[in-house]
Amino acid sequence: MGFMIQTPTQILFGRGMKDRAADAIAAFGPRGVLVHGANPARADWLAQDLRAKDCTVATLPCTEEPTQPILEAALVTARAFAPDWVVALGGGAVIDMGKALAALIPSPTPLMDHLEVVGRGLPLTAAPLPFIALPTTAGTGAEVTKNAVIGLPDHRRKVSLRDDRMLARLAIVDPSLTDHCPWKVTFASGLDAVVQVIEPYLSTRANDFSDAIAHPAIVRGLTALQRLSQAEESTARDELAWVSLCGGLALANAGLGAVHGLAGPIGGMCPAPHGAVCAVLLGPALEMNRRRADQNAQATHRLGQVCTIIAQALGGSAETAPQTVATWVSRAGLEGLTAQGLALADHANVAEAALLASSMKSNPVPLTKSDLMWILSQAAP
Repeated sequence: MGFMIQTPTQILFGRGMKDRAADAIAAFGPRGVLVHGANPARADWLAQDLRAKDCTVATLPCTEEPTQPILEAALVTARAFAPDWVVALGGGAVIDMGKALAALIPSPTPLMDHLEVVGRGLPLTAAPLPFIALPTTAGTGAEVTKNAVIGLPDHRRKVSLRDDRMLARLAIVDPSLTDHCPWKVTFASGLDAVVQVIEPYLSTRANDFSDAIAHPAIVRGLTALQRLSQAEESTARDELAWVSLCGGLALANAGLGAVHGLAGPIGGMCPAPHGAVCAVLLGPALEMNRRRADQNAQATHRLGQVCTIIAQALGGSAETAPQTVATWVSRAGLEGLTAQGLALADHANVAEAALLASSMKSNPVPLTKSDLMWILSQAAP
């Protein structure tokens, strides 16, 4: 088997690694943009550390998932500052915003030239600025992927800005930055992390590298979430941060599947958090993939392995694992797609868009529009 591995230039993982951030970032130059989430106070420590290293820092908020208008407005501010680098401290949306800014600040061509699906999908015409990521949630793995997801409100879609050079020059994954994250956010983003080790393991593009990091991370992610449902626990936070990192590396090198194929269009049609969408889709997608895998020995084997791991972690049997996941998600307080804002009338449009999504290309078995409609119906209540 031949395959290529794409990763950031450097990854620092572990508690206390954030203390190395300022020195490492300052090495890229004296001026930079710091992208943060809705609460700017959470980024004060990094801004202060950078200024203590004689860096001039401009801070930019990202209070929601980035859209074309939000990104283009931020670009005007960031370009005027003429930064040497961009750092993102926050969840997946913040990291996507920072990654997109780093890619586009030097670009002489407009955003739509480079967006997939609704744009021209052209390669970047200028090298991105150095990008540094510090995730504060354990879920998306965006700190180690080469794309940024951008919403297009006029098209009701979320699509990717993608280039190999968009990989972070430095990813600092310090689990302490996720401590005391609210349970609902922890569970939704954590389930996204679990999905992102399950789908690459089931993927038609799975390889020795992705298998090595994805397969053992499945049970570790499920177990960590169970422990965090009972009490705040630093070792469980460490485990979940590791699973999230593994998920980002695995999906970047093996692809995803039906859950993310559906989640992309859903994200463009309703304001639901990505992790919550993935969480409610997981059980039904596993069930439909299993139904369609009868004539595919490899898919049947791997789906059986995943369902066995789920049963070992959550109880029940391998046969009932998809329903076990769905019940667990519901009992944890995550609502179905309808309550999250997806209208039943949009199911057909979501299914049609998902069939064209890049994630569907690596689903373990081909699925039809009717199959995807069934998954949506099961995740709707």
